[in-house]
Amino acid sequence: MSSVFLGKSCRSLGRSAKLQTNQSRLLASIASVEIPLGIPNATRFHYEARYAEVIKTKKDDKSYRYFRNVNRLAHEFPLAHSTDEGRKINLGMGGNHEVLKTMHDVLDRYGACSGGSRNISGHNRFAVSLEKTLARLHGKESALYFSSSYVANDSALTVLGQQLPGCVFLSDASNHLSIIEGIRHSGADKLVWRHNDLADLERKLAAVPPGVPKVVCFESIYSMCGTVAPIRDICDLAERYGAITFLDEVHADSLYGPHGAGVSEHLDFEAHSRGEHEDTVLSRVDIVTGALGKGFGTMGGYVAGSSDLVGMIRSLSRGFIFTTAAPPATMAGAEAAIRFQGANPRDRVQLQRNTRAVKRRLLAHGILVLPNTSHIVPVMVGDAERCKVAADMLFEEYGIYVQPINSPSVPAGQERLRISPTAAHKPEHQDDLVNALVSIWERLGLRRLDDWARDASGAVVEGWGDHRPRGACLEQRAAGASGRRSGAGDTA
Repeated sequence: MSSVFLGKSCRSLGRSAKLQTNQSRLLASIASVEIPLGIPNATRFHYEARYAEVIKTKKDDKSYRYFRNVNRLAHEFPLAHSTDEGRKINLGMGGNHEVLKTMHDVLDRYGACSGGSRNISGHNRFAVSLEKTLARLHGKESALYFSSSYVANDSALTVLGQQLPGCVFLSDASNHLSIIEGIRHSGADKLVWRHNDLADLERKLAAVPPGVPKVVCFESIYSMCGTVAPIRDICDLAERYGAITFLDEVHADSLYGPHGAGVSEHLDFEAHSRGEHEDTVLSRVDIVTGALGKGFGTMGGYVAGSSDLVGMIRSLSRGFIFTTAAPPATMAGAEAAIRFQGANPRDRVQLQRNTRAVKRRLLAHGILVLPNTSHIVPVMVGDAERCKVAADMLFEEYGIYVQPINSPSVPAGQERLRISPTAAHKPEHQDDLVNALVSIWERLGLRRLDDWARDASGAVVEGWGDHRPRGACLEQRAAGASGRRSGAGDTA
């Protein structure tokens, strides 16, 4: 036996002995645990009783999640079939003719499954083509498709934090759980900066030594309140302090910009419409993540950035390596949706018009809509139980599906209905929604604008005092929007 092999063998035996010692200590600790009060001494733990206890707690505090059976009609969006006829207020390309035809053609030829993970037999030309299209959409060298945007954020941030030595994440306080969990899973240090507060971000950036890797994580549009990040200013700060930017465009891709790349493209609308991308905000953002299951109407998420960054994530991300690839038809449909939106801005323009109309009409009736410049319409209720009751009444009495948002998604006392107008909603749909909400507000005695103004608790709701409907900042412009980004709408 060689000395090298012997050395390795001894080290292996040492690790094994240490593991056995740790396991023995753990077993001794478990054996000493006292059974909690209320659980009788028994030879078997009462598993089902514990499950029921957790559910009861969730129902008692009104945070238990109920699900509505809403079956969208592919060719009659936004109409849907459910237990009643209803309208689902959501956005998507799921019924688009070009998307459906593409998916049908690929499904008939290649079947319903991918055959395995991308590392084994699930890699195919549809994955390659989709990722090239995603990279071009965001002006990046490369992109990687994931099963969901949650997995994309979690996986990318986990790898970043593990591979950048001494990395420090600077995370917006309102970031999505997928960002929070990705940072946590990485084991790296994290500093949380106040939501959209540039001064606080700069203070925290300045506190980190210059040579330490820094990643500023934020979203372009925050889905619970509709606020929009000051992306250009955040890029300025990141560059000044030697940090890179990680931008989540999940609630903006397909909806903003001349080609649907999100807010980072929208901020230089005319330049991107002319095909000029150098020195734009989009070009300054280092890493972009997005969703294909929202505005693009299909399924999945992605990360886009430099070739080396994406290659590193592809090689190390467990959320990518150890999962079955999406079916070819799904990836082909997603690419078809991106191409369609890149060449057809009409839906985005109409969406902004419909959003402004809904906000204006609700505010005119004294119903508080949190001010923001995005397409999201957060209608404040301020009570968990009545928030769910209001959503139930909308669905059961008026056939309108709107999602109630309760704790822990938002702080207690800030419960709300989140309304998402679409380009497909007609004036009569808006009439139905506004009239229904006015009736429900009256019958339930829900707070109006003046009530929120008098209520001290209203002070914790950001922007509650500004009742003006805002939206000009992110208004979708039609001028030059028909111009196509070089390569973005071409066959990959």
